[in-house]
Parts: sequence; C-alpha cells; structure tokens
Amino acid sequence: MDGRDAATADAMGTLFVVGIGPGLPHAMTQRAKDVITTADCVIASNLYQEFLRRDGTLPPENTEVEAAPDGGTAAGAESGTVFERPGGTRQTLICSTMGKQVELAREAFQRVRAGEDVAHVSGGDPNVYGKSDLLYTMAEADEADDVPIEVVPGVTAALGGAANLGAPLSNDFCTVSLSDKWRGWDEIEEKLRAAAISGFVIVLYNCWRDYQRAIDVVREERAEDVPVGIFNDAGRGDAGRNLDDETHTITTLGEANDHNDEVGGMGTSILIGNHETTVWENDYGKHLVTPRGGRDVDDF
Repeated sequence: MDGRDAATADAMGTLFVVGIGPGLPHAMTQRAKDVITTADCVIASNLYQEFLRRDGTLPPENTEVEAAPDGGTAAGAESGTVFERPGGTRQTLICSTMGKQVELAREAFQRVRAGEDVAHVSGGDPNVYGKSDLLYTMAEADEADDVPIEVVPGVTAALGGAANLGAPLSNDFCTVSLSDKWRGWDEIEEKLRAAAISGFVIVLYNCWRDYQRAIDVVREERAEDVPVGIFNDAGRGDAGRNLDDETHTITTLGEANDHNDEVGGMGTSILIGNHETTVWENDYGKHLVTPRGGRDVDDF
C-alpha cells in the first residue's frame, strides 16, 4: 500500500453489521452497544430503534436536530434524521425497511467511503438468517471491496429460546429456516429429513411458513414422544410482539401441530429434541435437557 492508498484507507470509516440479539439493550453484547453508541450513522428498523432507546443506546426522539442533509437513503425513500447525543456529538439515524435493503446497503457504502462509521443493525446474530450475507453480496455486486466490513455477533433466537427451556442444545444441533423465498420446499424437506435421521436437535426458524408440514416430515423419522419446545420472542420479556410477551411451551412431537395458538409469527421458533432429550422438572417448572454424549455424573 503506497502513501496515497494508506491515506485513503485512514479516511475510510467502517461498516459494522451489528447483531443485537432479541433487541433489548440488556441482551446485547457490550461490543454491540459500544459500536452503536459511537457510530456516525445507525441503520435500524422502527422496532429496534424503540428497543435501543430504552437505555440510551440510541438518543431519545426529543433530541432530533434536523433531517439528514442527503435525505437518508441513496434512493431517498427513507428520511434520515440527525440526533444530538450526550456530550454534543451528532448521530444520523436511518430507518431500515424490508423492501429497501439494496438501497440501504449502498447508502452505507457511500457513508463509509466518506469517512463515517456505520452500524447496520440486525436482529439476533447477523450470520443466522441475518443481514451479513446481504451486505457482503451487495459489496461484491457493487465492487465495494474497498469498504471495511466487520460483523458484531449477537444472541440468536435458538440460543435465547434454549436458555429459557433449560439445556436442550448441549449436544449436536442445527437450525433450519422454513422460508421458501429463495429455495423450494423440496430442499427444505431434504434438510429436515437428513437432520432428523442424523439425530440432531433441530431448531426451526420462520415457523409461520408451513411449520406443520415441517413437523410432519420430522415425525416420519423420529418418535412421537420426543420433547418439543415452542418459544416466542425469546429474551424480550414484556416487550414481545408475537403473542402476549415472551412465552415458551413444552409439548411432544406427536402433539406439536396442535399448538397453533402458540405459533404467533416471525418471533416464533420451534425446538425439536432427539431420542436423548428429556423433560426435567424441579420445584420451579419443566425444562428440556439433551445430555452431551450420554455422560453421567461419574464422567465429570
């Protein structure tokens, strides 16, 4: 790198793809919080903006200074707003919407090239059905190989929900998305069947799409009495959006399709145990436990 290239690199900002877990500040990593609070620009959905204002990770709405001079996204579809943070620094906030991810990625690239640090917020973990692949793919398509990208991990729903249920992921497990937006059901079914036959504990994402069909596939390869956990808005407490706040239900594979009322939408995941998963109960409730390799106390 010659002197001019080094100067250009020094003038660059960084694009951070930030996983915030369930979205509430208490469930974020300190790294995620630090990146968001110090970023020149934050791209986040209205819901995550609401969550991140709860403890000042984002500035309150009454600190608005002005509309962003460039109008927000490159396409001008969303209006960026400048807020004043404690200490007098200013931060631009841009609303992220599902239909504008391409434009938002280009907006982020432009801002980084102008020297800004940009925090592109992703629920859960950016690498688990999040936004990291989109931004790398867009960088490739737009020849944005000059833009530094850093992924900040977060707690994905499988881990948050498993914690509520006990210890169901202590052995091998996998996640399968039921979204057929970019792949056919034949591929989804093939993966489900392979996971079921292999003995993985399975966590289903995007359960509002054909979850009963997915359960039926697993039932062909797994016993009816295998424990199943259905959880909504894991880690969100009383801020849940699916049903009535954060919930979890323990049932069996044979009865999982009888729980339509517990499958509320995008915030629902379903954990399907394997032949080793058991329901363990103490004075405080029921829990799911999948032992690691069939160990007993003497093995410790």
